[in-house]
Amino acid sequence: MTSKDCVDMKQLVMTFLEMHMKEYISPMYHYVKENPELIKTVPGFLMNPRSISVYLGRTHIGVEFDGPEFITELESGSKIEVKYFDYSVEECNLVEKIIGFEFDSTGPISLPLPPYSEDIIFPTNRGFDKLRELKWNFSAQNSIMGLNVPTPSVMNDRFTRVINAFFFDADESGLITRQIKWLDLIPIEFDSSDPEMDSFGFNLSIYKDLVKPDAHYVYPAPDEFKYIQLPKINRFIELWGNKDSSEVDITNFISEEENQFILSMKFGATAIQSELTCDWQSEDRKSIRPDFFVVQPNGYADIVEFKLPHIPKSFVVGSENRETFSAWLNSYISQTRAYVSFFDDPNNRRWFEDKYGFKVHKPKRYLVVGRRHDFKSDVWREIQSDFRDLEIITFDDLIDGVKAQFYQ
Repeated sequence: MTSKDCVDMKQLVMTFLEMHMKEYISPMYHYVKENPELIKTVPGFLMNPRSISVYLGRTHIGVEFDGPEFITELESGSKIEVKYFDYSVEECNLVEKIIGFEFDSTGPISLPLPPYSEDIIFPTNRGFDKLRELKWNFSAQNSIMGLNVPTPSVMNDRFTRVINAFFFDADESGLITRQIKWLDLIPIEFDSSDPEMDSFGFNLSIYKDLVKPDAHYVYPAPDEFKYIQLPKINRFIELWGNKDSSEVDITNFISEEENQFILSMKFGATAIQSELTCDWQSEDRKSIRPDFFVVQPNGYADIVEFKLPHIPKSFVVGSENRETFSAWLNSYISQTRAYVSFFDDPNNRRWFEDKYGFKVHKPKRYLVVGRRHDFKSDVWREIQSDFRDLEIITFDDLIDGVKAQFYQ
């Protein structure tokens, strides 16, 4: 796309959101305000969204809401992150693009989503195998689960809504989790026959009949999740969602005992240890202090390092077929490589175990950095596979992975 196209796309998205706000969000906001008993039950991300993503396809325009599942008060004038993705020029499955990975079903056709889907769990075959390996409890949650699921799709000319959906995939790095809290897919009429200009139209009149039912809708969540852990996860999201927050702010929050479940649930750890000083025993080198050690049930620990979620730089550079991680990202990876070097020395390992009481040897390194939309292509996964025992996790992946545990 040219720069002019990008400007036009942004204007198009903002026009759509203004109309969506007028027809749906604003009337619901005022209805809830007039009926304050609904504030604590209405889906929080519809009233106080942190981000809204708009996806433009050839047959539908999708709008996805993210933010707190539950709120205690209505906010006004808060900042909302708006993201938009244009798939209208591609011959593609819009739903698959929104989910973010390809399905590997042996079935020959795609699976049209029903008009309304709630509490669905759709793993790829790779994802299902990984869930089974991790002893994920398939019967513990009241949900609709698909096995050997064909690629989900949306039927032409039909409004489609997806609520509280989990999609799972896996690669050599482990389980990949994608949660969609609330996604509306609105039919559009798209015309690309004019070589000078694409045109399309949409009808939002359906929302007139959805305002009150949606205001009374109670988002599905396990009780423990809703009343105990969810506020802590929300505080964490609020923290790293603020661009003024530093790496120290983020790691200090996680290191608090009441918040360590975020790492223990994501990485299957029995204990979390933060910022332990590691003194070199055989060399005269500066001590290292990894952000976190996540101790596994076998008594050995892996290492988790946090960087910032908002990175105004490219993650991947280079021409086609010659891509590589950018210099700043490679510097982060080099930092974690020093941790591996430390524990390659048996003198360091003995000293560390005597001092801290657990073992570290050939640790897997997890680098938490960036947002999911920073890694839109498969190229970065191919590059990552060149690094031994390294996995790059986005902040979105971290949160979705934790939330998924409550639905086991």
